[in-house]
Amino acid sequence: MRIAQALTIAGSDNGGGAGIQADLKTFQELGVYGMTVITAIAAQNTTGVQGVFPISYEGIAQQLDSTGDDFKPNAVKTGMLYSTETIQLVAEKWRHYEWSNLVIDPVMVAKGGAPLLQQQAIQTLITELIPHAQITTPNIPEAELLTDMSIRNLSEREEAARRLVQMGSAYALIKGGHDTGGMIVDVLYDGQSFHYLENIRIVTPHTHGTGCTYSAAITAELAKGSSVLAAVTTARAFIQAAIEDELGIGAGHGPTNHFAYQRRQRGGQ
Repeated sequence: MRIAQALTIAGSDNGGGAGIQADLKTFQELGVYGMTVITAIAAQNTTGVQGVFPISYEGIAQQLDSTGDDFKPNAVKTGMLYSTETIQLVAEKWRHYEWSNLVIDPVMVAKGGAPLLQQQAIQTLITELIPHAQITTPNIPEAELLTDMSIRNLSEREEAARRLVQMGSAYALIKGGHDTGGMIVDVLYDGQSFHYLENIRIVTPHTHGTGCTYSAAITAELAKGSSVLAAVTTARAFIQAAIEDELGIGAGHGPTNHFAYQRRQRGGQ
C-alpha cells in the first residue's frame, strides 16, 4: 500500500492555527503522512505575534538532511522561511534530494501585521526558489510584493499571475481573500489558461492560518497524485468549509476548522 507523504518547511505557531501545526492537521485530514522542517518558532496567539525566534542554519540543514536521507516526500510546501540564508539552503537541498511538487506559500506578514519574511529575502525567494515551484500561492498583498505592482482588480490579478509564471513557477494562484465584495475569486494560471475559483465570502474574524491551510491542502492532493487544477479545487473546498464552520477560538483572529471538510464528506458526523 502506497502512503502519500508530504513535507512542510515552515514556522511553528504555538497557537495551532497556522504554520506547521495547520499543515499537519490538513495533511492528516486529507489522508497524507506529514513531515516537518521547522524554520522558526513564533510566539503567537489569535491577537498577534509576540515574538519570532529563527532556528539556526545548522538546525534547519540537519532537519532537511534527516528528512531527505530517509523519506521520499511526494510533495513539499514552504511557508515561513524568514531569511535569505534559509531560502538558499532550502533551494540547495531541493536540488540535492531531487524532490518534486513544490508548493510555495510566500508567507511574508502575519494577520496582525508582524513581518515574517525579511525584506532582503524577497528577491532571493524570486530568484532561488520560485523557479522550482509547481505552484506559488500568494494572497494579494504578497503578490504585490513579489511582482512589484498594485493589484486592484481582476485583470491586474491575472497580470500578477502571468509575472509569477514568467519567474519560473509552473502555476500561479492569486488568492482573492483580501479583495472586497460578496464573492471571493481565486485566479489560477497555468501559463496558457486562467481558471477562476469562486465562493461566497464569509464575514468572520476566524481566518487565522487560511493561507497555510489552503496551500497545505494543495500539497496533500498533489502528493496523492492529483493534477494541479484538481488539487486547487479540492483545497478551495477544504478552506471554504474550514472558514464556514468556525470554531470560535480566541479573542482575535481565531483559527479555521480543520475538521470541517471531512465531517461534511462523511455527512456531518
